[in-house]
Amino acid sequence: MKAANGTKLIVLHPSIHKPASSQPSTQNHRLLFLFFISFFTFALFLSLTPSKDLSLSSSATTTHNDDLPKPISDALLHYTISNNNTHMTSIELNSIASVLRSYQFSSNFLIFGLTHETYLWKALNFKGRTIFLDENEYLVKKFEENDSQIEAYDVQYTTKVSQTAELISYGRGEYKNECRPFQNLLFSECKIGLTELPNHIYDINWDVILIDGPKGYSGHTPGRLSAIFTAGVFARSKKIKNVKTHVFVHEIKRVLERECSSEYLCDENLVETTDNLGHFVVETGDARTFEFCNSDLLPSSSSLLSDIK
Repeated sequence: MKAANGTKLIVLHPSIHKPASSQPSTQNHRLLFLFFISFFTFALFLSLTPSKDLSLSSSATTTHNDDLPKPISDALLHYTISNNNTHMTSIELNSIASVLRSYQFSSNFLIFGLTHETYLWKALNFKGRTIFLDENEYLVKKFEENDSQIEAYDVQYTTKVSQTAELISYGRGEYKNECRPFQNLLFSECKIGLTELPNHIYDINWDVILIDGPKGYSGHTPGRLSAIFTAGVFARSKKIKNVKTHVFVHEIKRVLERECSSEYLCDENLVETTDNLGHFVVETGDARTFEFCNSDLLPSSSSLLSDIK
């Protein structure tokens, strides 16, 4: 049985996680939200309405630009950063936004975690495919009741932070079998992979993946091992060869995120760390390869067990 049998369309309302506030504060938030929508509407108008100058120019000299204008994307970032509820810094947000801009805002963008930045990611990638995965079924249903602009699915995680070291050790023993780095996880029995997602997610060639969930702050929470492992497999198993996938891991300074990223995304693929955000660029793999990274650079299982509580 899949975690989601049909498409669930939802919208992440910027104030869904905000505590109750006074009336003036509510009005200010509404004004910011209206300003946000106005900017995005203006961006769509500019991108979809060709000018007379463009229509009169020859095809040899004219380049039709239907990207999100930089002032608009900058404004979206500014108002997200100005919101006290954002849990990313301006440097982290801009790092992700710059990669989306390099794809002309038309990438296949997969995000683990519904956060206050969700609507920003959807807006910036307005010409692409953006899908969110979250472990909170209630939250997904709540957003579904509000609107229909965001595509999100609830995910059932079977891992726990307290089991991380043992699960990594298990995965290493299955690299040539169920936990191969190059495979379609839909047909896998790997215990650390997400094998119960909606079928179409496995068929998409993901350009950008952001891991900002699930929760991983205590031993009983799911942790991000499965999300990071799955991102590593998705990046290496694209149908299109010789292409790269940008994988961002938020809270990379936590032990679990750091160790799992080293295990499945590889330190040699780490191109940048900005504040608490790791940026990896992973190339398409080979079906004959049975290792994620250079095994000589990986810590031992006993070392992992002592580091990850």
